[in-house]
Amino acid sequence: MRRHFLIPFFFLLPALLLMIPFVIYPVFKTIYLSFFLNDKFVGLENYKHVLLSPDIINLERFPTKSPPWGSLVNNAIFILIHLPITLFLGLGLALLLRKEEVKGSSIIKSIIFLGMVIPMIVGGLITRFLFEQGAGVVPSIFGALGIKSLDITWTAYPQTALFAVILGSIWIWTGFSMLMYSAGLASIPRDYYEAALIDGASRFQIFRHVTWPLLKPITTVVVAMTLLWDLKIFDVVYVATGGGPGGASMVLALQMWDYFARELNYNYAAVVAVLLTALTLVPAIWLLKRRE
Repeated sequence: MRRHFLIPFFFLLPALLLMIPFVIYPVFKTIYLSFFLNDKFVGLENYKHVLLSPDIINLERFPTKSPPWGSLVNNAIFILIHLPITLFLGLGLALLLRKEEVKGSSIIKSIIFLGMVIPMIVGGLITRFLFEQGAGVVPSIFGALGIKSLDITWTAYPQTALFAVILGSIWIWTGFSMLMYSAGLASIPRDYYEAALIDGASRFQIFRHVTWPLLKPITTVVVAMTLLWDLKIFDVVYVATGGGPGGASMVLALQMWDYFARELNYNYAAVVAVLLTALTLVPAIWLLKRRE
């Protein structure tokens, strides 16, 4: 019996040996560093300083004045705008591009999903050029409409830099939402739709009472994964704006890197890492509970 008990352990042993130096030790070391400053134990003072810092939440400017508002506020704005738009845009595209209704839907889906396939660094570069005055599509559209205040390089102004990154991220992430909902729609039996049509239900009623309820598991996954992506976003912001101008588009992951690489303050960087991990655990735990 003992031998049979040890067999699973031997299979897990190689993975555990790799996880200890590359995952487990760094996690505990980061938590350890967050309670120290200049090799002295300071308890929660680092957390107090970071959370009260205008780099994280700038209460003097938010919400009445223009950015910077702080990286935590920027992440919250990112979620509030990016999450619902990508969710419903992906759902709408999945509904419009059903294989049986649209010719060439697979090709169109592949083009839309291209944003998820390209490296995030390239996505950041594309975002930067999309909102550049003269060369970018977005400023040119607003210029043609006569809205001169938006016919500018969005990434160069505090009022628009964060929204440029958010809109660019919507293009990158919508493909994921669309693909998930397309798979969900394909799993719904056609018998349900035929029964609803026989009962005289309209298209909206069919969507409300048949499609949307059956897509709830997919919606749960999309919401959780989008929340995680919004919280840990780094590459696109780093390349498109660098967190600027003046910290107007700074996010938590980039703030952590800023403390670590620019200020060489490893303790404050560890605090932001712990806070970011705690925030990402919320949607992860919620997803696990919803899937039980």
